[in-house]
Amino acid sequence: QVHLVESGGGLVQAGGSLRLSCAASGSIFSINAMGWYRQAPGKHRELVARITSGATTDYADSVKGRFIISRDNAKSTVNLQMYSLKPEDTAVYYCNALVVAGQNEYDSWGQGTQVTVSS
Repeated sequence: QVHLVESGGGLVQAGGSLRLSCAASGSIFSINAMGWYRQAPGKHRELVARITSGATTDYADSVKGRFIISRDNAKSTVNLQMYSLKPEDTAVYYCNALVVAGQNEYDSWGQGTQVTVSS
């Protein structure tokens, strides 16, 4: 089992910055990729950014050039630095870990942290 705890959400004005952090505990040796997803009211949960254990990154087109994902394997943390925030970035942000269990993989999720960007 992998337990994820997010921190760092809050309220910020458009153009501002926020940094989200996620700490993993439990069976952290079984974690492959880690990432951030978000869900706005009335919308589906969507990928924001993810990073593999080998540091390969992937970003949603809407955040490329504004968000940076980083990972500290030694500390089992993943961070999302968000710059030039827009009102449309407002959502609940969820930390995600892709966990390997034998020949299977499953997703582990944090509880979510609210990010609100005011115009």
